[in-house]
Amino acid sequence: MKRIYIIRHCKAEGQEENAKLTSEGLTQALMLRDYFEHVKIDQIISSHYIRAVQSIEPLGEFKGIEIIKDTRLSERILSTENYTDWLDKLNMTFQDKSLTFIGGESSNEALFRISSVFEEVINSPAENVILVTHGAIMSLLLNSMDDHFGFDQWQTLTNPDIYLIEVQEGKKTFKRIWNSK
Repeated sequence: MKRIYIIRHCKAEGQEENAKLTSEGLTQALMLRDYFEHVKIDQIISSHYIRAVQSIEPLGEFKGIEIIKDTRLSERILSTENYTDWLDKLNMTFQDKSLTFIGGESSNEALFRISSVFEEVINSPAENVILVTHGAIMSLLLNSMDDHFGFDQWQTLTNPDIYLIEVQEGKKTFKRIWNSK
C-alpha cells in the first residue's frame, strides 16, 4: 500500500510566492514535525513557495530527508486581476473546470500539474510520501478522486491541514487526518 500525505501549508503572511510563515505558522510547522515524528516517511516533495517549504523544513531536518521543491505543486492562479467577488469566481471553477479568468489557469490546468506529481509518486518505489502544497490545488486533487469534495470542502480546510491518500491495487481513498484543535 502506498501512503501519500498531502499537506496544506501552515499560516502565512500572505498569498505571494515569497510570503513567509507567521509566528503562529512557524509553531504549526513544529507541530507538523511532532505529528510525523513516528511516521515512516520516504520522501518529501513541496511547492517551491516559501510558506510551503517553511512548513515542512522542521520535519525534513528532523528525519534527515531532503525536501524536493516542485513548481507543479505551487498554488493555483485564479487570475492576475484582483476581483472583489473572487470567492464566487473560485466556486464557479469547481463547477466548470475549463473556466479561466484573466491571467489565470483553469481547474483542469491546475489539476494536470498536481496530478502529474501524484502519478509520479504512485509509480515511484517510495511508499510513504509527503506532498506539501496549497489549498485550492489540494482540493482539486481530492475532487478528482471524489467529486463530493468541492468548493464547500475547500472552505473548511485549515492551515495546516493533512489528508492521507492510500493507494492499493489502483484504488485511491482519502481521509482527513489533521485535528487542528
